[in-house]
Amino acid sequence: MHFDLNEDQRMIREAAREFAEKEIKPVAAKLDEEAEFPADIVRKLGELGFMGMTIPEEYGGAGMDSVSYAIAVEEISRADASTGVTMSVNNSLVCQPLLEFGGEAIKKKYLTRLASGAALGAYSLTEPEAGSDAGNVQATAVRDGDDYVVNGTKIFVTNGGAADIVLLFVSTDREAGSRGMSALIVEKGYPGFSVGKKEDKMGIRASVTNELVFEDCRVPAANLVGEEGMGFKIALRALDGGRIGIAAQAVGIAQACLDESVRYSKERKQFGQYISSFQAIQWMLADMATRIEAARLLTYRAAFIKDKGERFSMAAAMAKLFASATAVDAAIDAVQIHGGYGYMKEYTVERLFRDSKITEIYEGTSEIQRLVIAAGLLRG
Repeated sequence: MHFDLNEDQRMIREAAREFAEKEIKPVAAKLDEEAEFPADIVRKLGELGFMGMTIPEEYGGAGMDSVSYAIAVEEISRADASTGVTMSVNNSLVCQPLLEFGGEAIKKKYLTRLASGAALGAYSLTEPEAGSDAGNVQATAVRDGDDYVVNGTKIFVTNGGAADIVLLFVSTDREAGSRGMSALIVEKGYPGFSVGKKEDKMGIRASVTNELVFEDCRVPAANLVGEEGMGFKIALRALDGGRIGIAAQAVGIAQACLDESVRYSKERKQFGQYISSFQAIQWMLADMATRIEAARLLTYRAAFIKDKGERFSMAAAMAKLFASATAVDAAIDAVQIHGGYGYMKEYTVERLFRDSKITEIYEGTSEIQRLVIAAGLLRG
């Protein structure tokens, strides 16, 4: 077994870290406070090849491996989790399924734009009655000549208000349940497609999250991804890959918590000495660092298994389950180490605390991850 990064992976880490430190970290607090989507930063990420990292160069991507992708998401999220999830959704939930299931025409028309950063993508599955129950989609698409006519409402769509292209999951056969779900590409500007409510969130506030509304929206039949009835398979396959991205995001958040805690503990004095000299603080830092390293290894392992072309659902679920819990626990400890100051918005750990919780919820709650892991165990 090899635990060292190869030269390309080290270069990706250095490039992502340098960009995050120079371009993202100085404005992260302001973006959070104003709930401002970092459009310029996302555009620059695209120019650097970070928005389609695992997509072949012929389709506008960087042609990197999944471990490199996880490293990059971690480094970007270490500076700002909002930017990290924006990048993760475009890579894992939009580009990857189009590469795997889209026809050549779709790849050339849409994937090249998304992977190069010329366009931003959103993944739209969740509805008021279809969250963890992903197969219970109520939005419909009815074939009418060369188009599908789409009606329904989607909620909690990451990148929704900023996206140029939406990977939309709809029911094309209500009687077939999840087997009647299909995937369509919808472009901004299609008649009948509108962006609804922008969510006012507790954390990842610079990541835009919206309701999407479809009222007799006509979508060309050529925009069908795969075949009718393949939507549920496409959605779950995308989520498997997306969980590696969210695990990496969680590792980045947790690492930022540790960085801030170590720095503060060596600056803050109590009882005439730096708090880093107190065993209680040292133990908190030690436990935090150990769990972060374990979460990082689980995440890289899931990415490695994916790159080998093997089934990686269970590994991705394990990585997300453990890394998200690690992020939340690290954030709690970081606030505790900072004491009263940790509760104040002028300190970074307050934002990290708010950002951490969502990693246990989106792209499958922790409870869903446990079900995925158990299914893998029982399947043998």
